[in-house]
Parts: sequence; structure tokens; C-alpha cells
Amino acid sequence: MIANMETLPTALSEGQRRADRGDGTYFNPVFAADHPDPAILRDGDDYYLTFSSFESSPGLIIWHSRDLLNWQPLGPALKDPLGNVFAVDMCKVDDTYYIYIPVIPTAASPDPTAPPMIYVIHAKSMAGPWSEPVNIGVAGHIDPGHVVGEDGHRYLFLSGVSRVRLTADGLATDGEIEHVYDGWRYPDEWITEAYALEGPKLTQRDGWFYLTTAVGGTSGPPTGHMVTVARSRSVHGPWEEHPRNPIIRTWAEEEPWWSKGHATLFEGPDGQWWSIYHGYENGFATLGRQVLLEPIEWDDDGWPRAVGGDLSEPLRSPIALGSLEGEQEHGIALSDNFSRLRLGIPWSFHAPSVDEQQRISLDDGLVLQSSGTNPSDSSPLTSTAGDRHYEISVELELVDGAQGGLLLYYSDRLYCGMGHDGVKMTSYRAGRAIPYWREPVPATRNMHLKIENNNNIVTMYYSADGLEWTRHGLRFNVAGYNTNTADELLSLRPALFATGSGHVKFRNYNYRSPDRV
Repeated sequence: MIANMETLPTALSEGQRRADRGDGTYFNPVFAADHPDPAILRDGDDYYLTFSSFESSPGLIIWHSRDLLNWQPLGPALKDPLGNVFAVDMCKVDDTYYIYIPVIPTAASPDPTAPPMIYVIHAKSMAGPWSEPVNIGVAGHIDPGHVVGEDGHRYLFLSGVSRVRLTADGLATDGEIEHVYDGWRYPDEWITEAYALEGPKLTQRDGWFYLTTAVGGTSGPPTGHMVTVARSRSVHGPWEEHPRNPIIRTWAEEEPWWSKGHATLFEGPDGQWWSIYHGYENGFATLGRQVLLEPIEWDDDGWPRAVGGDLSEPLRSPIALGSLEGEQEHGIALSDNFSRLRLGIPWSFHAPSVDEQQRISLDDGLVLQSSGTNPSDSSPLTSTAGDRHYEISVELELVDGAQGGLLLYYSDRLYCGMGHDGVKMTSYRAGRAIPYWREPVPATRNMHLKIENNNNIVTMYYSADGLEWTRHGLRFNVAGYNTNTADELLSLRPALFATGSGHVKFRNYNYRSPDRV
């Protein structure tokens, strides 16, 4: 549920990055911060996006836009944890919306021992309410891509690339899974992570089915991930390779965006075509995979061509300046006075149990019941950050023996920050308490904490009153807090945690990017 926006600042006033420059041009990323595997759906003049939420819950936040640059959240489509959720696809058939969701089971899944499964949820509105997840009976496959064939039947294409027919209602399979496409092969001397044929997305144009896939691996070398295209007159093939594959790739590590891939081709306003995909910002893999929007042109032979270059320069906006009634703000305020619960937007639990949301309530602040013995096993409450330079701060009150704190959290194995238990401060770095460092913090049940991340250099502060701040004695370089270190496709996120016994009451969480305020 979104808080009353009158009680909060705006994303713009906090200095958050915004793609729309207000002069008829935009500058990537369209979505700063970690928004991997973008799935887009056009419905008339409306566009909807969602992204992989992995083990964060609530998850699968649905975003809406009419100009492709400025997006507002509608809410989470998955209220409860389902497992490790990623690389979904969205579609509309007749008057019903569907989201096909691949899940790697976790302890919160219906069957934690199961292989990867694909579920579907459906609704009559993209704002919900969404149905409970339905297991469609596809095991061991991921990355669904939905299409209605020329034969009128519904199909899911899967990584690999395989395919399965669906029933007319889209809630079950109607046949066997079959391998249908081997993928385009890049030269062996190219530097990639792995071949990894994945992310099939289907687009129809002028009597052709265009199959867009990703190869080369999602992380690893910056030149790995890429976008390839094949086409056929029939959903059953045969598939003809694009003569100039790949259409999108990072060709050199000097480029501003690395590992570009997992794209969808779609028609935007006024007949202009676009590709939306993710990539890592050069030097800022800590921010995760961010969303990039690139214009597409079609040659005389009906093949797509990406024309955005290396995305280092501004590009013309999808809609002419002033042609859309009513200006739409992009994003949401990340600051929170905790006057209302904002679960899913922007707060979510990392790797929660089924009943994790019972730990949280409101009472003159955000009350978080303690869990676990340290941040690694506490399922912290995480937010997001998409700026190269930002500050976060929060006030905490410790109740009945709790330790509470503020973190920059990548995963249960990699984080940094501060925790206080009313007697002493514990400093965290590289996913563990620092045993040799004792910060001279007074014994108190009330504390203000602040973290500044300035281009991957982290400085921490604490205060008894929120006015006079003491700088923590250590600074950290967190550039290595990313997937190539920890082997998890996540990002470094602000987080609140409560461990031990009792609970922690958090008040007045503030986010700001000083570079743009």
C-alpha cells in the first residue's frame, strides 16, 4: 500500500535520478537501482512493467506509465513469499491479465525440495487484486515468454529454448515440453561468462514472429550478455537468424553500460519501436542491473536495428514534449515517516519466512520484532537506492534487549553497517561483525544512525539527538559488494534490522542524494 504522498517528499526533491530531462530528451537509466529482467506489457496507451524480485517480499511490483520514462507503482502482485522469483512475463488475453512466474524453491515455498517451477497469477486489472499463484505444471524450466500463435493457441517459450502449449485459460499446460530453437552462436573468441541461451520474448510485426533471446551470461565479463533476434512466419518455426546478430551488446569495457541483455522489442507511442533491457553501470555494479530504453528502427528487409549507440548521450523522448496531458512524476519517495505501512513499495523483507510480515507493525514509528542473532539470519527490511551518491539515516529505539541497526545489505553473506544493543555498538563489514573494532558509543536505548555512500566509499555516523553527529572511525570501499564477488544477482540496498529479543522502533527514515538536492 502506498503511503499518503502528502506526508512524504517526492523522488525529485530527494535528488533521485530521473531519466526525463524535461526538454524532449532522456538519459538512461530509465529505472535507476536494481530492476532486473524487465517484463513490459502494452495495453492501448498504457504500459506496465515489473521486474525480478528474487527473495524480496512483497514482490513483483507493477509500475505504470504512458510515456515510457515516468513510472508510478500500482502495487505488489505477490503479497506473500513464493520462493526465489525472477524473469517473469506478462500478457493480456481477452479481458484478463496474466503474469507467468518462474520460481526456484526456498524454505518459504510450498515444496522447498521441488525443482524450479512456473506459476501463473491473473487479474482483471493490472492494479489487482491478483489471484493466488497457480502451478501450471512446468518443472525444471525458467524464463517464460508468452505468445498466441497464428493457430490461435497459447504457448510459453522457455529458456533453452523450449516451448509448451497452454490450455485456453492459460492456467495449465496442454502438451509436452519440446525443444524448438538452438540459438545464435557468437564467435568462440568473444569474452563472455557462458553461452546461457535464456530470456525468450516473442513480438509480432508485419506477419512475422520475432524471437528475442539473451546469450553470453548475465554477469562476469562486461562484454558477455547480449541481445539476439530470430524470426519466423509461424510460431512453430523454422527460425531465421538475424544477419547482424547481436543487435545489442557491450563491445568494450570502456562503455558506460555493461552486460546489456534480457530485452523485449515493443511498439511505443506514435509507431516508434523500442527495446527495454537491463545492464550494469560501469563502476557501479553495486547498484545492480538497471533498466535501459533504446530506440529501434526496422530495415527494408524487416530486421530490427538498435540505434541508441553506447547510451552515453541523451536520446529523444518517446513522446514529444508537452503532448501528454498531465505531467507524471517518476518513482516514489524513499524517505518514510512511518505514518503508514509501505510494504512492497519501497520496503520488503529479504529471504522471509512465510509469516515474516507478522514481525512488523506501527506504533509511533515502525515496530520490527527481533529475529535471529545477527543481520545474516534476521531477514532484514530492505529498501532501494539508485544513485551513485546518497545518504540514509534513521532514528531507532531499542526495547527489551533488542539490537537494531542500519545497513547497506547485499545478501546474508555480504553487508556493512552499524548495530546497537543499548550498551555497545557492533560494526559490520564484509558480512560479519568486526571483532577488533570497538566504537566508543555511549550506552543508550535511543540512537540516530546515518550512512553516506559516495561513489562506493561508505562513511558512517551516529548521534544521540540527530543534530550533532560523530563520524564512525572506519570507512569502507564497497565497490566489490556485487554479483561478481558474491555470485548472487542482487544489489547493495539500505536495510533496517532487529535481532536478539524484544523489538526495535524505527522513526524518520530519510534518503537523499546530495549531488542533485
